[in-house]
Amino acid sequence: MAGRTTLISGGNRGIGLSTVRALSEAGETVVATYRKDPAPDGCRAVRCDITDPEQVERAFKEVEEEFGPVEVLVANAGITRDGLLVTMSDEDLGAVVETNLLGTARVVRRALRGMIRRRHGRVVLISSVSGLSGAAGQANYAAAKAGLIGLGRSLAREVAGRDITVNIVAPGWIDTDMTTALPERTRREAAGQVPMRRFGRPEEVAAAVRFLTSREAGYITGAVVPVDGGIGMGH
Repeated sequence: MAGRTTLISGGNRGIGLSTVRALSEAGETVVATYRKDPAPDGCRAVRCDITDPEQVERAFKEVEEEFGPVEVLVANAGITRDGLLVTMSDEDLGAVVETNLLGTARVVRRALRGMIRRRHGRVVLISSVSGLSGAAGQANYAAAKAGLIGLGRSLAREVAGRDITVNIVAPGWIDTDMTTALPERTRREAAGQVPMRRFGRPEEVAAAVRFLTSREAGYITGAVVPVDGGIGMGH
């Protein structure tokens, strides 16, 4: 199954970039999407704002024309605009839901059209432990990430008969640009809540994604796989 055309949304940094590297090492032909900052040199990339249907269609056509049909999709692109719901603006509420949930659904829908015709495909949605347990100050983000679980499991039922698997990965605290920028005290307190007493590495999330897109995971679909050091246990 090596050499498949793989598209990773938001693959220009953090978890997305680690996943680009992991699947490239597995022999896949990987293309990353980015909205503003291009992927590092050496990575195949295409510009795409997933909130814009025309950009989504254009990105898929570019990838298909150069590398062939998308057989593996990792939906990773997302944003945060944190704040208490009672003071959150409609703009911040809507932007996060539009990008993290509706934009992801748009990308998955476009990928599934080809997968259904070819009767094969792998889809992995990157959710969050926040979507399982909730997070104060992240009602918009947690709601969108919880929505990805419902989306993924519904799609898993819809397309399983076509040899298409749809799974969800739910990372916890991971060392990315966003978490590295947090004050050291905040990082220590957050790590103290994790049973493993540390933040995860992007590569550890990418390893889970790599397995779920592999031949060995062909009978796994509709699963929510936590990569969170145990912080989400019981959810």
